[in-house]
Amino acid sequence: MTTALTDRRSSTVPVPRAKRSRVQASRPSETRGAWLLLAPYVVLLLVGGVVPVGYALKTALEKPPTPLDPGGGFGGVAGFKAVVTDFRFVDTFQNVFATLAIWLPIMMVGIVGLALLIHASPGRFGSTMRFVYYIPGALAGIANFVLWVYLLNPGQSPIEGFWHAIGVDTIKQAVAAPGQLPFILTAMMFFQGVGSWIIVVTGGLNSIPEEIFEAAALDGAGAWQLAWHVKLPIIRPWIGYAALMNLAYGFQLFLEPQLLDQVASNALPDQWTPTQLGYAFAFSNYNFPAAAAMSLILLVITLGIGLVIVFRSGLFGEEEH
Repeated sequence: MTTALTDRRSSTVPVPRAKRSRVQASRPSETRGAWLLLAPYVVLLLVGGVVPVGYALKTALEKPPTPLDPGGGFGGVAGFKAVVTDFRFVDTFQNVFATLAIWLPIMMVGIVGLALLIHASPGRFGSTMRFVYYIPGALAGIANFVLWVYLLNPGQSPIEGFWHAIGVDTIKQAVAAPGQLPFILTAMMFFQGVGSWIIVVTGGLNSIPEEIFEAAALDGAGAWQLAWHVKLPIIRPWIGYAALMNLAYGFQLFLEPQLLDQVASNALPDQWTPTQLGYAFAFSNYNFPAAAAMSLILLVITLGIGLVIVFRSGLFGEEEH
């Protein structure tokens, strides 16, 4: 009874006035500090995000200039109509979704699985394997592409025997075979990006307090139970972040199919991805409103799928203690 009365009295004791004033005085300073840290990001968001999207929307609602009407003017949704009714529009999205359906699951399983293996192997061996996995990611951009051109060319490839065994004698046959390009792009993007994301997810695993692992071990959790029931739920935001960024990268495919088409003697469709179609609208057809409309359609699709990933993974949720 005495304890209950003591707890009741202590819960009704008012906060001293001096303490309240210190708390209230600290809030404006914290707010100013938060805005100071946020200001560079807001500037970059405006310059690299809001302003380009606004300009793209303005351009998409204009009419393309013609010799008879070089001034253009307001065209309404004519740019969006030109994109959606183009005979290449559906095919480009089918190609991207086919590539994402193969690449993204393999990418995420590879990232999470290898990160868990590294985290379960502390010491020099784990550090060495993390470095080994990162090496292909150092060959980014054109360097990675040159390496894959070398591998895909049966006349120079170190896997020449494999190509000849499946009846492929030229790089044109290797790249332009029906249904084969999504698998080639999957291999290229997987080895280019998996090492960097392993490091990110491993960082999330390293942030888990050791007390959680000790408590799980005391409860009899083995290595599999520890990975599945403890580690994976905690690093779900890191997994969601990796899925979000890789999804955005997949929808922006341009360099790989564009250059593969050139080395394969134009054996591939010139507009294999939506970004290539937007490029053709702008610099082949000189229809900049249609190109802007294509970019906005891509933005809406990726933003919608990205929001689903964000809310399902708890990427920006509050940290639970």
